[in-house]
Amino acid sequence: MHSEGVADDGTELGSTLAADEVVHADEGDEVVHADEAEYPPVDEVDDERGPARSGPFLPGDRVQLTDPKGRHFSLVLERGQSYHTHRGAIAHDKLIGAPEGSVVLSAANTPYLALRPLLPDYVLAMPRGAQVIYPKDAAQILMWGDVFPGARVLEAGAGSGALTCSLLRAVGPTGHVRSYEVRADHAEHAVANVERFFGERPATWDLRVGDLADHDPTEPGGTADRVVLDMAAPWELLDVVRATLVPGGVLVGYVATTTQLSALSEALREQACWTEPQIWESMVRPWHAVGLAVRPEHRMIAHTAFLLTARRLADGVTPPRVQRRPSRG
Repeated sequence: MHSEGVADDGTELGSTLAADEVVHADEGDEVVHADEAEYPPVDEVDDERGPARSGPFLPGDRVQLTDPKGRHFSLVLERGQSYHTHRGAIAHDKLIGAPEGSVVLSAANTPYLALRPLLPDYVLAMPRGAQVIYPKDAAQILMWGDVFPGARVLEAGAGSGALTCSLLRAVGPTGHVRSYEVRADHAEHAVANVERFFGERPATWDLRVGDLADHDPTEPGGTADRVVLDMAAPWELLDVVRATLVPGGVLVGYVATTTQLSALSEALREQACWTEPQIWESMVRPWHAVGLAVRPEHRMIAHTAFLLTARRLADGVTPPRVQRRPSRG
């Protein structure tokens, strides 16, 4: 029985060739074949540990294979299965028990580097129903939203669960994330992607299919330290957000257009219980550096959305008037 391989770009791969062996680089560039290395026998590897974050590869682990052209391919390890590429098949059993950072040779003798995918790798490769928040923006949300271990986070617009994975990992086992998603099909994608990444549904996550407008801040666990809004008209729900967010808490808005940005920022000013909104966008430009050839890459990750943060003031407090320089002319 064989498992079909799928590239991170969604391309299906197929081959009927048998798998070859796994090797990994040792000190001094010595290559050690799988049959020669001292890996534990496959039948002695513990299947009950579930997906791991470090150590030897285990059944159930998600593995990212990288070919010599830098293309990524994802698979989940199962005993007795094979992963098929255009360069030949690779037996899962040759990876199970091998250390992370091994190199597997396909039947056509093509080397593939085997590592567990990082969260950014997973987000870019995972199935999606709604558009995901990309890693460059998720990182900004966690930093400028100051999402800390133990935080209570309210998320509106779970989408495909990309940001949810980042939020859950940031709050840790003592925090809590409550996500609202109005579309049941998107919620199903979010559940599948979150469970696939963590290996199970985190006990710190509460996903509700419905509108944030129905959120009750007075119920147990109804208040939040941080609120993240990824929705079409976030300004319509600022009353609920104001009642939910604790004084000093941070609101993060994620909007795609200048029209949305203007409406949200002006609505925050009209409520007069927020600090002056901070607004920006992030653009990432990769660089090529090989020897003396150092230059920017021809492609960059430019505008995806605008990010906005504001902090909730104490009840009854009016924000100081912001002094702006007069326009010239």
